Amino acid sequence: ANGFYGPQGRELRLPLADPELNKKIELFNYNGAQITNFEMESSALAGLASILGHRAMTCCMVIANRHTTEMNTDYKNSIDTLIEKVLNRI
Repeated sequence: ANGFYGPQGRELRLPLADPELNKKIELFNYNGAQITNFEMESSALAGLASILGHRAMTCCMVIANRHTTEMNTDYKNSIDTLIEKVLNRI
């Protein structure tokens, strides 16, 4: 998502260009693959890397699930584990 408010389904002062966008993302399926996460920092990193001819990746820790309204309050240990796993694989 290329922003914090509208692109993530939040309305501030302007109406959303597509109020059904989050629902469309939820229902999207390509050969069995579905979108499970989107957030703004990754889109900026991917766009900048592409423009500069670099390869980039992001690994995200799900802290809050808006759809189910669940929250991972003990995410700090999980982030350390994710960092170690990613560093070992790259």
